[in-house]
Parts: sequence; structure tokens; C-alpha cells
Amino acid sequence: MTDAVRYHATDGIGVITLDRPGNRNSMTAEVLDAFAAAVAAARADATARCIVITGTGASFSAGADFKSMVQRSDGTPEERSFAMYEPFLSVLAIEVPVIGALNGHAIGGGFGLALVCDLRIGARAAKYGANFVKLGLSPGMAISYLLPRVVGASRAAELMFTGRLVDGEEAERLGILTECHAAAEVLPRAMAIARMIAANAPLAVRATKALLYRGLDWDPRRHARAEAIDQAKTVASGDAAEGIAALLAKRDPVFSGR
Repeated sequence: MTDAVRYHATDGIGVITLDRPGNRNSMTAEVLDAFAAAVAAARADATARCIVITGTGASFSAGADFKSMVQRSDGTPEERSFAMYEPFLSVLAIEVPVIGALNGHAIGGGFGLALVCDLRIGARAAKYGANFVKLGLSPGMAISYLLPRVVGASRAAELMFTGRLVDGEEAERLGILTECHAAAEVLPRAMAIARMIAANAPLAVRATKALLYRGLDWDPRRHARAEAIDQAKTVASGDAAEGIAALLAKRDPVFSGR
């Protein structure tokens, strides 16, 4: 892995750190490839009893890097769409508990990364949400599957249909965040919870995580593949071109429905 994403472990706790703060830890090819390698390292670490995922700077992850490419890899449009999210979705294969230490903003695909964590400790002043419709896009990263299961269908509909972002305090009230704190306290609090988890019987904790999600009939990856079909269609639309251009120009988009 490159230094764009680092993995290290101490006393049974593995930490994955996204470290491209100048680019808001967005989903560049460099970050995605390094993140996949970090998750692989975490999964191979037999000493790890809990994993913490965090970032540096003002953003946990701002999602797609629209200055470069919305999609990556070869193949059909839907395969390219799914390929962008696959490294973040690999978190779902980690068998030990995963805590998101959301040091800052988590938006779009970065919000999806937060949602695939088992617990989320967030920054009070940061913004969280799925703003895809404001960019002329349909959701990806299994957010349309994950968010209703976290906050309920009606609230998820309101958040996804409006593209509204929420701060840490509202995110905690809605159940998106397990807890919210001042930004400087996020990682220490996540590590404190990780130490509590790591002190428990590791086989029992792993079994408990597996049972929890088995009872929910949990399959975000399959839904993410289905999402990729619709997202690929919207990526090719005129509205997506307008939405992304407006984002980069820092102006309001004017959508035509085409």
C-alpha cells in the first residue's frame, strides 16, 4: 500500500487511516487502491480484535473525485461504476468489529464508507449525507440499502430525495452516528471503545458480529451491484454533466431532466 492509506496495529487494535487531506480523502485511484490493500492487511492480521477506520484533515472522505474520473476500471458502465465502490465495500469482509472514527465530513461515497462500519463516532461540526441527486446521480456504495436500515425508510427517503447534509448532532439523533464529539475527541473515543471490544473474548465477538448481520439478512454488496446499473445510466445523463460542472464551478445546477 502507499502512504495514501496506512494500516498499523497496536494491542489488538488495527487502524486504517486515509491520508490525503489536501484532496479531502476523496476516492482517487491512489486512495482506492491503497485502501483495498489496507483492508487486506487488516483481514490478514491475526492479532486484530477490532479495526478503526479514520482520516486526516477536515474530511473523513468527501466521496468521488470529480476533478478526475467518476468511474474507474474497464468493462461495462455498470461494472465501472461498481469498481469505484468495491475497495470501500471490502470493509464488509472484515470479521472483527469495525469502528468508523469520522474525523470530519463524510459525503457521498465517503458517507457510504461510514455506513459499512459497525459503529460510527463522528465530529459534531462535520457534515454527513448522500448528496447524489444534487449532482444528477443516483446513489452508489449500497447507500440506498444501508441508510434505511440505519434510520428507517421515511427518514432515509427524505435525506436521499433532498440530498440534504446533516451535522454531527442531527446525525447522532437520527442514529447515523453512535456518538458525536468535538473533532479532536473522535479518534480517542473510538480507540477507547475499540479497547473495550478488544478486551472481550475474540471468538465470541466474531461470532456475535456474524450472528447480528445474519439475522438482518445482510447483503449490501449485492445491492451495490444493482445500484451500479442505475448509477451508470445517470452518470451518462446531461443532468450529471450539469451537476458535476456546477459543483466544480461552485454554482447552483440547472437540471433539464435529460
